Amino acid sequence: MDIASLLSTNMTLCKHSSSSKKRILEDIAEHLGEYYPNLNANTLFSALIAREKLGSTGIGNGIAIPHCRISECSQTIAMLITLENSIDFDAIDGQDVDVIFVLLVPEGNNENHLKTLAKIAETFSDETILQNVRQATTSEALLNTLTT
Repeated sequence: MDIASLLSTNMTLCKHSSSSKKRILEDIAEHLGEYYPNLNANTLFSALIAREKLGSTGIGNGIAIPHCRISECSQTIAMLITLENSIDFDAIDGQDVDVIFVLLVPEGNNENHLKTLAKIAETFSDETILQNVRQATTSEALLNTLTT
């Protein structure tokens, strides 16, 4: 699986400004709601917050992978965001987060969900990719870091 195939320039935000974990999750829900009219921003936000209450999706090294299952979702949806300034995300290593990869999957798609999460974590464990992601200055450049 190629995680770049889940993304488009509309689903990448480069050097986004956000002040907190709650605010970035609201931004994510609003952005996805604009591009996917069948998804309600309030429902998305509630689902992302509910998942965070189970345990932070901050996986360490400045990376978070907020994810959830959404019944209104008919396909896997992804979004990649880099932050202008890192924020506290309650990550497992205590580090603030500046790279966020969001994943929404249809209800009942458990196996694919877990495989995709593993591939995202594997991709961002590559220091070269992570450095290139952090250095990107446009959405196009950010997307290109995962396609080249």
